[in-house]
Amino acid sequence: MERLANMTIEKIVEQALQDGYLTPAMEAEVGRICDTASELSIEEYMALDRLMGALLTGEVVAVPRKQFINVMEELVLTEAISRVAEIEASSDTTLDLGDIAAYALNRLPPLYATTEEGANFQRETARGELSALIAEQVRQAIARSLDQPDFYPERQTIQKKAGDSVLTQVSSLLQDHAYKFEPVAQKG
Repeated sequence: MERLANMTIEKIVEQALQDGYLTPAMEAEVGRICDTASELSIEEYMALDRLMGALLTGEVVAVPRKQFINVMEELVLTEAISRVAEIEASSDTTLDLGDIAAYALNRLPPLYATTEEGANFQRETARGELSALIAEQVRQAIARSLDQPDFYPERQTIQKKAGDSVLTQVSSLLQDHAYKFEPVAQKG
């Protein structure tokens, strides 16, 4: 198991170069460091540049985020979309589909699959054995959502960034932060 908390960008890049792989956890920790640092050191930029080069040459391979799916997510979303659409069509209420799905998913068993055949098996099994439970959990999630005041209107939802490949993210990090190290032309 990776222990990345409190690791530096340089150590993470060194580990990725040694292993030949950049895991999603390593990628997330580099992103967290870059997002929370007021500015990055020259060493951190050099390490990110080295990682970018290693990813481009194939010396380091980015491990895909998902090599499996949770079929329960699609079943819950399908149920939640139907129920939310009914409520929103017949009232002035607007519901947060993500909140409802997350609430229901946290109370249901996961149904992971790594192949299409496995996913089809999980779907059929769930439709036969879990459809009533899924509907009940979605109903409870909607009831809870309707009953909850809007405590934090400024909260930000989790969003997948456009161009979410590792190369795009590292490139974006360098562009976002490297401008601080560009030499400023002196007026002569």
